[in-house]
Formats: sequence, C-alpha cells, structure tokens
Amino acid sequence: MNKQDTIGDFIYEDWRLIETQFNPEQINVRETIFTIGNGYLGTRGCFEEGYTRGLPATFIHGVYDDVPVVYTELANCPDWLPLVVTINGDRFRLDQGEVLQYKRQLDLRHGLLSRWVRWRSPKNKIIDIHFERFTSLADEHILGQRCHLTSYDGDALIEFQASINGYAENQGFNHWERIDQGKTDQGIWLQSRTRSTRIEIGMAAKMTISGTEASVQINTVPGYPSISTTFLVTAQQTVTVENIVTVFTSRETKTPVIAAHEKLVDIADYTTLFTDNQKAWDQVWQTSDIVIEGDATAAFAVRYNLFQLLIAAPRHDDQVSIAAKTLSGFGYRGHIFWDTEIFILPFFTYNQPDVARNLLSYRYHTIAGARRKAAHYGFKGAMYPWESADTGDEVTPRWSLPDDYYGEDVRIWCRDREIHNSADIAYAVCHYWQATGDDEWMRDYGAEMILDTAIFWGSRVEFNPQYDRYEIRDVIGADEYHEFVHNNTFTNRMVQWHLEQALQVCAWLQQNFPERAAELTQKLQLTPEIESYWQDIINKIWILYDPSTGLIEQFEGFFQLKDINLADYEPRHQSIQAILGMEGTNHTQVLKQPDVLMLLYLMRTSAEFPYDQKVLATNWDYYAPRTDITYGSSLAPAIHGILASDLGKSTIAYKRFMQAAMVDLEDHRGNTQDGIHGASAGGVWQAVVFGFGGIQFTENGPVSNPHLPPGWSRLKFQLHWRGEWYKFDLTGEKEGTRGDNQSPDIRGFIFDLDGVLTDTAEYHYLAWQKLADEEGLPFNREANEALRGISRRASLMLIIGDMTYSEDQIQEMMARKNRYYVELIKNITPKDLLPGAIALLDELRQAGIKIAIGSASKNAQSVIEKLGIADQVDAIADGYSVQQPKPAPDLFLYAAHQLGLNPQQCVVVEDAGAGVEAALAGGMWAIGIGPPERVGKAHIVLPNLAGVTWKDLQSQLSKKV
Repeated sequence: MNKQDTIGDFIYEDWRLIETQFNPEQINVRETIFTIGNGYLGTRGCFEEGYTRGLPATFIHGVYDDVPVVYTELANCPDWLPLVVTINGDRFRLDQGEVLQYKRQLDLRHGLLSRWVRWRSPKNKIIDIHFERFTSLADEHILGQRCHLTSYDGDALIEFQASINGYAENQGFNHWERIDQGKTDQGIWLQSRTRSTRIEIGMAAKMTISGTEASVQINTVPGYPSISTTFLVTAQQTVTVENIVTVFTSRETKTPVIAAHEKLVDIADYTTLFTDNQKAWDQVWQTSDIVIEGDATAAFAVRYNLFQLLIAAPRHDDQVSIAAKTLSGFGYRGHIFWDTEIFILPFFTYNQPDVARNLLSYRYHTIAGARRKAAHYGFKGAMYPWESADTGDEVTPRWSLPDDYYGEDVRIWCRDREIHNSADIAYAVCHYWQATGDDEWMRDYGAEMILDTAIFWGSRVEFNPQYDRYEIRDVIGADEYHEFVHNNTFTNRMVQWHLEQALQVCAWLQQNFPERAAELTQKLQLTPEIESYWQDIINKIWILYDPSTGLIEQFEGFFQLKDINLADYEPRHQSIQAILGMEGTNHTQVLKQPDVLMLLYLMRTSAEFPYDQKVLATNWDYYAPRTDITYGSSLAPAIHGILASDLGKSTIAYKRFMQAAMVDLEDHRGNTQDGIHGASAGGVWQAVVFGFGGIQFTENGPVSNPHLPPGWSRLKFQLHWRGEWYKFDLTGEKEGTRGDNQSPDIRGFIFDLDGVLTDTAEYHYLAWQKLADEEGLPFNREANEALRGISRRASLMLIIGDMTYSEDQIQEMMARKNRYYVELIKNITPKDLLPGAIALLDELRQAGIKIAIGSASKNAQSVIEKLGIADQVDAIADGYSVQQPKPAPDLFLYAAHQLGLNPQQCVVVEDAGAGVEAALAGGMWAIGIGPPERVGKAHIVLPNLAGVTWKDLQSQLSKKV
C-alpha cells in the first residue's frame, strides 16, 4: 500500500525520496544520500551546474591509485555530470538568482534521480528546469542525462553546455593525467590514466536536442571537452536536451576509448536506454524487495538501504568488492573491511548469490596480499588485511593525522592487531556454501581460503604450558575501544570455529574431490600433523566463559576495568571516546560496538556454543548498557536490534532498527557526507529478515518465527536457499492474495486528465480551432471528438489530412497550438475539477491506493498544479514520458512502472476509445467515462465520476474476474 511520511524537508514514500527544499548547509550530506549507481560505478548526487563546497565524485570499482599516507584509494573519476545553462547571459546556479520552486526526487525502483527548479535569474527571467539522470543497470557502461528547459515568462536565449571534466580530485589530490581527447561525429571523448597504477579510462558523450532547431558546437579545452548549443525559446516552450555518456576502463578492455566510441555509435536513444534500465531494475527488485505495511517510514527506509547495497554490487566482476562507504563518498578511501563479509554479504547470499560469489571471489583473488602480510609479521599462511584494496595488501594508514596543527599523530593499530577478519571471511565463505550448495566454487576457491587462513591461525596462537591452553595475545577485538588485549573472546571463539570448519573442509575434499585435496595438500604443505595440531587448538583454546552464570568476559581482565554509567554523560553529541580520550576508554568498561554480543549473534545462526537464550539474556543485560550505541559505531544498532528481538524486547528492537535504517537519511552520526554506511545498510536487511522475520535455517529450508514490531501489519520477502526460492508473507495469507474475497488485487489507479478529472478538452478544442482557422483547415467540434486521448502530433495529422507540410511547419504549428492552449489554461483553478473527482481521489488515498496521471498532454504537470491535486498524485506519465502514443500501452505501462506496480494491479480511467484500447493492451483494468459507443470496451462504463466510490468500483470489478 502506498503511504508517505514527511520528516523535515524529506518526504518518504514507498519507492521515492523527495526533497522539498534546498538547504545549502546540507549540500555534502545530500550528495551522499542522492547517490546513484549500477554496480560498476557510483555517482554522488551533486548538482549538474555545480555548487560552492560541492564534492562531485564518480567512483568505479577497482580503479585505485596510490596516495601519500593512506597508501591507495579509489580515484575520483572524470566527472560526466557538468551541465551549464545560461539564460539571457545569466548562468543558472542555486547560489545566485532566486529559487522560486524546488524539488529533488530519487526513484529507488528504477535508479532515477530528478530535480525540478523554477529559477528567477538576476535579470528577472524565470525558467523551469527539470534535470534527470540514471546509470544503466542494463548496461553498466551507459550513463544518461536529460534536461527539460521551459521559459516561464516570455522569450529567452538559452545557452546549454555538457562537458566531461577531466580534473576530478580526491579532496585536493588529482589522480589523473590526460592522455588525449577530441571530437567525433557523435560528440566528444576523453582519455586519461591514473598516475601510479596506470589504469586508463575512456569516456565519450553525445547530445541530442528536441523541441527546437539548434546546432551543436564542440569545444576541446584541454581536459574539459564540451558540447554546446544555443537556441531561442518562447513563453511556455519546452526544449529537451539529452546527453548520453559511455565509459570503460583498462580493467575491462585494452582500448577503453575505442570501446566507449563503439558503444556510443551503436547506442539507442535516451528513452529506450532508460526503459532497458527499468526492466533490469524490475528484475532485481522482483527477488530483493521487502514489503512492509503499517509503517511508511520503515518501509521506505528499508528499500533505501537495499538500494544502496544494490547500486554498489559488482554483478560482472569478481576482482572487486564493496567498500565500507560503498561507491558514494571519500570516507575510508574505498577500502574493504570485514563489514562486507559479515554485514553486507548475507543480503546477497540469500537474494543474489551470483553477486555474493563475486564478493567472496575477490578475497580469493587477493589472497597473495594476505600471504605477504602474514610473512611480513613472521607468520605462515594467509593473514587478510584489516583494510584491503586492489592487491589484498594491508592499506590501513599507519598514522592518523590530527586536525590540530599542534596535535600528535595517532598510531592506527588495527592494521597490526585487529586480526579477527581472517576468521570472519572464513565464516562468510562457509555460510555462502551452506546457503547455495555451490560445491564447485568451494572446491576451486573457498577451500583454499579457509585452509590457508587456518594455517595462519596455527602460527598465530600461543601455547601457555602453565595452564595447558592456547591463547591469542595482543589483539584488538570487534569492540575497538580497547587495544592490545589478551584473549578476546570474540577472536578466540571465531578462531576455534574456523579451525573446526577447516577440518571438515579437509575431509570433504578428500572424500569428494581427491585430486583437488592432493593439490592443496602440496600447495599449502598440509600434513596430518597440522590437522592434529588444529584439533588440539580447538580443544584447548581459552574461552572466557563462566558456565555457572552464563556470563562471558570480553577479554582477559575486562571485568577489572573501571565501570561506567553512560547515562551520566548525557546529553552528548559525540562518542564516549571523544569525551574520555583513547586511554580513557582503554581503561573503562565501555564498548564502541558489540563484541561478546556480536559473537553470540554469529553463533546464533546454528545455535552453536556459547549461544542460547539464557546466555544471550545474561550478556545482553551486562553489555548492552555499556555499549556506546548512539555515537560509537554504525555497526552496532542493527545487531542490537536483532538480539533484542530474540529476547522479546520489541520496543528496544524497533528503536535500534530505526536507528540503523535512518543513519544516513537523518545523518545520525554527522558523517554521512563521507559516504553511505554500507555495513549498517546490510545490517538493516538482517534486522528485518533475521530479527523481525525470525528466520532460521534448517536442513529442510528456512523457517520463520516472526515477532513483528507493533504497527506492522505485513512483512513480505523471499530468500534463495540451495537452488530454490522461499517466499514469506508474514500476515499468514497466501502469496498473491489480500483477503478472503476474490476481488482483483488493485493497488493503483491511473487517471487520464482531460475529460476525466477536468475538462481541459474544451481548451484543447479552442486552441486547435484557432490554429485551423489561421491555416484555413476544416475543423469543428465533431472532428475534435476524434482527437480524444491521442498525442499533439497525431491530432495535427488528423486535422491537416491530405495537406502537405514540411517538418519545420508541422513543428511550428504544434508549438503554436501549445502556446494558445497554455494561454487558455492559465486561469484553471481547483474549481475546474469535474464532479466526483476530488472525492474519489481522497477515498483512494485513504485506502492506500497509489495514484498516477496518464495523459498524452505535455502540460499535465502544470494543469495538475493549477488544479491543486499535486499532493494526491504519486506519479505522472505525460507526453514527455514515452514515444508511442495511445492506443499503444506505453504511457500506462510507464505509469505503472513509476508506481512500482504490475499492470494487472492497475485501473485506468479514460474518456477516449484510444485510451481504453491502450489500457487493455497493457493488461490493465479499464473504466470508461463517456458514451458506450466511445468507451464501451472498458470493463466498467460510467457517464462521469459523480457519486462514484471505491467500494462500488471494487464490487463491479469483482464481477469481471
């Protein structure tokens, strides 16, 4: 059901994030929030025209380059966004002139970012500008931009320029050296190369213009090739400029510029490309969507977090992985942490296993770097880096540089001491294998990773002969507020678990793939003695667990540290470490993020030691109050939410879940400008599915023991398990039904505008009549009836009949008719709504039915605003939306896509025969308004909407099933 919630200047809907006003102070945060991508690249939501303090960035997976201090980082690639619009000599910018109207919208369903601005220039000229952009999910090398420009109040000279900016920087550091650039019949191109890693990039672009006659010029300023055009527009005339960009790097092809050229030559038009993108997104959401009913904010927030994971997911590349800040910001320099395997991977494992396989294969392809790290520290096997990039070598900065000129550099010990991630990766490998049954991948890749990291653990543990036990000393646990601790329980138990799995993998290989077992035995120098040694470690590693109480000590001596009551430090707006200092937290029982509780969560999946309900309750009561849950780490809230659900603490579970779900949308931690919190996004999915959905995995498949939050009336999702899809609809209803009756599953209404909601048909007739009189063409009201529901061009063709006109004359007549029409509708008000229209719209909204406008008119947006029903409408499909007019179904299918619905879930209300035909051709329900001889093919025929109710329509449609 379509619901919306408004918080601040954001409106959250089922599939759309709407920003209602521009806030310069939030510029960098919103750039992150409005990021789009396609799994190959991500582009921050920066303004096309630029803005002071803006941080424009496009990151491409795997395009790393060296940088001082932090070793390597994802290079900010040449910027494909710059569009310069100049009106009568004034350059459009939001920091000059006057913004009269503003709206920005992110359509999660299809990855479309749009912005509408009505702007008064310094010379007092008003223009409407509608930007939109997408990065194609159907073809990851294609990027699209479109800009509609409408002069609001008279003639205007518009200059328009689209560019590729080769001078993109990583906050002051430019990774690119220009190789070449130029122009072609298609447009422009740029070739650059990273300074150290020598990765080449090729980008090409072309521009098309519609709505006016205009030529284009090419400017090849070094490093900044541009396409520009100049044209004159009259009042209410709309000109559309489309810019298509192609991009390749030498990671995919030896000749990226040639590849970009060839792609651009063969490319389709913007509308076709976006339609292909829509279809690709529809396919992804078909398995990945989560439906929540009864909580509009949560419903949107979950989809938003899933969207951020999906646009960062490499679908065609197993040499890369998802960074902690995805592809959305400069934070952590594009480095990969354990966040990916533990927090992000489960979503893909159970929804898109091919992507999960790619992410894990990245770790296999970088295992040489892990081996180099182990050797550097004097250990054997593979020791995965805390922060990883392209080679798998350790890229965690050794020092953190202070903001204070006189501050001391801070040593970052995670690179040396936080070692649990080697076990975390093994954990992810095993759970992927368990979920998919992908024996081939496990044989060829996963087994070697598990075994070589097990060899590392064998060389890292220390035997304490005094107590006849194995220990792991001088580590940093998952908590991270405590450095150089001994026997961190999370680390020790994960190592024990890891070695258990390694022995099982050895046995599995020997039984099922003896040749591969022999190969790895020789390559890794495995011996029976090593396996016996692993078993001895399993038996004797020290786990700080008190079976009499169930309490687990986080590490040796933790209980002797100074206790803390976090409530004593409220209110605060920074982490407890910022307040106490690093040494202060080192000596205090305060946690940055779950450690013991994180261990219990990971063991929860198969109820392995030390997880059980009593142990969980005991350790929750001890550790949850000591966790800096608000300002410590974004990894914490989702995990706390799941465990609180297990304990029946529904209020705190929901609070922690929403804290995670809104971490970026509401910038809870004040650092969203650095990029999306990818681990938190993955944790949100786990909180919904494993927490509220109560999913557990058995040999017979996943089962649910749900505990939905108060107010949630429905939770619906599906999981992929061992080759089959399991669908969960936690209302208890059968899949695809909505109750006991046999009514069709109607979730959306698509209204034609003219003749249905208002009578602008009369204005169209008067405008056509004036044009016909001027041209000496025969035309009357009877002839006007044939124009109902069809496009402006098709209408003109019917009027001119056999008369011969040039294309220029046809374009001029259409523009002239539109000017007459726009002048006539200037005085439309809500009083012009037809009887029954507003009552039906209100009733549908209250019933949770989505509403779209499906009109061939290119002035639909303006008419809707004048009628005062803009807030009642969820989507608009108009003359700009599709190429094929009614009776083709394209317009209504586009509207259904915008609503996020299947055609059979939509009802079209039309007053034209062509419109009814279009609805039926699209597989939709049709209600005809008017005489049966015109709309008689519809499922229901009504004279008008007066007195019509949703209940009556439901009843009549049920009889048509």
